[in-house]
Amino acid sequence: MTDSKQPRDPQAPKGRPTPKRSVAQSQRRSVASTPMTRKEAAKRQREERRTALAKQREALASGDERYLPARDKGPVRKYARDFIDSRFNIAEYFLPMAVIILVLSMIRVASLQNVALLLWLVVIVLIVLDSIVTGLRLKKRLAERFPDDRRRGAVAYALMRSLQMRRLRLPKPQVKRGERP
Repeated sequence: MTDSKQPRDPQAPKGRPTPKRSVAQSQRRSVASTPMTRKEAAKRQREERRTALAKQREALASGDERYLPARDKGPVRKYARDFIDSRFNIAEYFLPMAVIILVLSMIRVASLQNVALLLWLVVIVLIVLDSIVTGLRLKKRLAERFPDDRRRGAVAYALMRSLQMRRLRLPKPQVKRGERP
């Protein structure tokens, strides 16, 4: 049975036999079986939402473009993800560095606390510089590769992705470090 919305030419053969009345009625009933109560409707809606979210989670793990959330869909976003995932980013190591710096700052030695403060400054400056350079490079590459597509928000999306540790990124990285996207 075809579900096309286009009108068929009246002279064209339909390509399938006419269904028997009993078959047509049973199909009509199964399609039109709407919930009778609000409770049933809410239950069906919850179940549909649960299956949609499960598909979305699976897509985030596998990178399946069809079921990704709207913010991750499209060739521009895929390229931005691959661009970030293919390179080394200083920002992705922020959390481990922050733990080390916090431990250093908790030790009651003045020289170690001064080193910790200096390390905070160095780490933040490095992350900002790396983000600026990455953003400019990505913007240039996106303009070359997708001149007609909508690129709005792709650089910010990529920079937010670069702040996450590679292992925790969703959708999972599809390229190895050093590979060209």
